[in-house]
Parts: sequence; C-alpha cells; structure tokens
Amino acid sequence: MRLSLLFMAFGGTLAQSSVVPSLAVVGVTPDLPLILTALLAFRRGPEAACLVGFALGLLQDAAGGGLIGIQAATLALTGFAMGHLPGRIWVDHPLVQVPGMLLLTVSEGLLRFGLLQLFHFPASLGDLLLHVILPQALYNGFMAAAFLLAVEAAHTLRRWQPWI
Repeated sequence: MRLSLLFMAFGGTLAQSSVVPSLAVVGVTPDLPLILTALLAFRRGPEAACLVGFALGLLQDAAGGGLIGIQAATLALTGFAMGHLPGRIWVDHPLVQVPGMLLLTVSEGLLRFGLLQLFHFPASLGDLLLHVILPQALYNGFMAAAFLLAVEAAHTLRRWQPWI
C-alpha cells in the first residue's frame, strides 16, 4: 500500500475524532472514514478500498469505545463493493458520485444495524433511519460534494500552473 494511502487513513481517523465533532449540525456529524473509503474505491479499486476501509474502521472502533470490528467490517465490505462499480457504471462524474455516497451511507448504516442486531442492539430500525442514518447520509453527500469540488479545483489549478 502506498504511503499516501496510509497517511490518508490515519489523517481521516484523526480528523474524525478531533475536527468532525465541531462540524456537528443538530447532533449529526459526517462520517469521514466512509467518505474517504468511497472516494478511494472510485479511484483505486476494490482491494485498496477494502484494506483502507478496514484500517479506518478498526481505528474508528478503537477510538469510539464500542464493539471492536463492527465499523471495520462494514467499511471493508462497502469499500470492496463500491470499488467494483467503476467497471459497471460510469462513476467518474460528480453527479453520480454524490448520490452514490448517499446510497452508500444508507446501505452501510443498514449493514451496521444488521451486524449490531446479532448482538441484540436495543434500537428500532425506524428510529435509527430517521435520526441517524438519513441525516448522516445527507451530510456525507454534502461533504463528498465539497471534497470532489476541491479535488477538481486542484486538478484544474495543476493544469494551469504545472509547477504546483
């Protein structure tokens, strides 16, 4: 794995535990490890996204104090599944990636809920969808759009000024 992927994994986890809580809107925070895993899956493929998703999820589990392995499993599976999409559908366009992030967040939340149900998690699916998964999906979609806009701006700036 390249060194940049390692820095991205640790930086995303560090930002999730330190910076992201200050970005909370009505108690909803974006899931940076999920966003990084999805964007990485589009650009690097399923294997890299699965490995980075597992590492991000494991670090997120260790920092969160919950069941170790739930986030790691769901991020690894969603990264691997999302990494297979670029060959099947046209995902290079941001108008496909942002709704894909919304769907990915909902599916990852439902997968995490299913895994937590194996351990008798005491929450109903309706409450979880209404108060956690769907608001986080909207916030993740907004953050993914901002990240994609920043990446496109950097690529455009690099083409105009080759010294950057």
